[in-house]
Amino acid sequence: MSSVLVVGGTSGIGREFARSRAERGDEVVLTGRDAQRADTVAEEIGAAQGLALDLSQPREIAAALAGVGRVDHLVIAGVSRDDNRVTEYDIDAAVRLVTLKLVGYTEVVHALRPRLHDGSAIVLFGGQAKERPYVGATTVATVNAGVGGLVNTLAVELAPVRVNAVHPGVVGDSPYWLAKPGEVLAGLRARTPTARLATMADVVDAVDFLLRNRSVNAVELAVDGGWLLG
Repeated sequence: MSSVLVVGGTSGIGREFARSRAERGDEVVLTGRDAQRADTVAEEIGAAQGLALDLSQPREIAAALAGVGRVDHLVIAGVSRDDNRVTEYDIDAAVRLVTLKLVGYTEVVHALRPRLHDGSAIVLFGGQAKERPYVGATTVATVNAGVGGLVNTLAVELAPVRVNAVHPGVVGDSPYWLAKPGEVLAGLRARTPTARLATMADVVDAVDFLLRNRSVNAVELAVDGGWLLG
């Protein structure tokens, strides 16, 4: 049995990963911005505990994680959707997302460093907007590219703890993409070489691989069905 902490585990792929590991019998702690929701989701999926933690408030992270013990596997999946353009630049929104994804992610690792051990592994969430930006992805593309640099420096600083990143493309059955019109998903599917969109189960499996394989380190793994080639 492994001790697993999923930061951003109350919805979407983070929740699916937490659920899969709880069903396996691991001791799972998950976090979300809202304490009540974190507790509710933890109870629903059989996780050991839910905690309130806001990645956009990095000075509060250490206190939020004070009760967490030894961590074998750490997954930081917390994300925020942001529509920001250079032509209509929202500085407050940009600062919030940069803080959440880069400063917040780093502070989680900093706060937990004494509870990691030589066999621990970390997976950070990025996204393929870093490779194929769209109008409105000014900040999203930037921070997801920054995750790659963060992975590299953490892998060096924390060695022999392994640190990797997963970069999902369009995840067709995620709540965000399910809300899109069917013709949008059909068009994306048609431009994907596998003729199917990635699923949450695909991403969960990729995260599990990155955590499990002891020779995979400082890797950025795309899970997109070859979408960038389309």
